[in-house]
Amino acid sequence: MITIPPYLKPGDTIGILCPSGYMPYEKAVTAIETLTGWGFHIVTGKTLGHQFNYFSGTDEERLNDLQQMMDDDNIKSIFCARGGYGMGRIIDKLSFKKFKRNPKWIIGFSDITVIQSHLFSKYKIASMHAPMAAAFNDGENKNQYIQTLHDSLIGRKADYVSAGNEFNKKGKASGILVGGNLSLLAHLTATSSELKTKNKILFIEDVGEYIYNVDRMMYQLKRSGKLDKLKALIVGRFTEMKDTTIPFGQTVEEVIRDIVKEYDYPVCFNFPVSHDKENYALKIGSEYKLSVSATMAVLKEI
Repeated sequence: MITIPPYLKPGDTIGILCPSGYMPYEKAVTAIETLTGWGFHIVTGKTLGHQFNYFSGTDEERLNDLQQMMDDDNIKSIFCARGGYGMGRIIDKLSFKKFKRNPKWIIGFSDITVIQSHLFSKYKIASMHAPMAAAFNDGENKNQYIQTLHDSLIGRKADYVSAGNEFNKKGKASGILVGGNLSLLAHLTATSSELKTKNKILFIEDVGEYIYNVDRMMYQLKRSGKLDKLKALIVGRFTEMKDTTIPFGQTVEEVIRDIVKEYDYPVCFNFPVSHDKENYALKIGSEYKLSVSATMAVLKEI
């Protein structure tokens, strides 16, 4: 049984922090103003605007900041201002004893995939893969993708449409949605945080990788059995991809298409979940229905 944290009401408190990489405070201001405009009270952690080399603090500082917000009954949701790298360094030191009794939405993506996968695999607690603070900047705070974060926070069910793609494999499937950043999903293999993907709808996305790296990570998922018994696969956007001096010879989409071609479940390509502006809020641990046709793909929360 999956635990769905309580949805938020006007006046509820959202805690904002940086559990991994550094983010200047000013880059989170628009997000704070928008969340406040939605009717929520905002408290910021010590790691937002704080820097220790690449990170938003030492491992101990980041651990303590996140632990405090997880244990604070007054904080109803934790909004990660950015990802980066660092969650894997502290995940095993976090205590979930109190959090299990009083779960709350942990929001973010990229490096936040680590704690989101950990929550689902170890404790069957849902979380929210959704836009982070930078997405609110540059006048984009009112776009449809930011709006899906608001809708998800207050409990509205998702109903998303994605354009058709020549690589799509048609079909329909229902199941619990899991996934996140491909690099992190591969990195978590054989750890206590790895995702259990059997009978699940899996979604993946990534940024800034070499094409051969995507090939390697997909084969890691395949060889470890993560792709064998899916209900469906959602391939999000792979942005800022790089190629080697001697070209790999395939696009990322072609790489993934060939690796999963032997399976008979539906596959949707180019779905709007990514490190770019096109990033729908998705609830890891919630049940969805995916319908893939020649002209579109529809993902509905059940």
